[in-house]
Amino acid sequence: MTDNQDTALLLVTFIECLLVGILVYALYVAFGPPSEQLRDPFEEHED
Repeated sequence: MTDNQDTALLLVTFIECLLVGILVYALYVAFGPPSEQLRDPFEEHED
């Protein structure tokens, strides 16, 4: 591989890992233990 291909592969791998990390963190906050602290505005305004 050339230097340009190595750099591109490294950059793509970094971006993929970053996106997967953000996704995992979002799922943890939405459905894990921190979700107990989230409020549901629709439930607050039910009649």
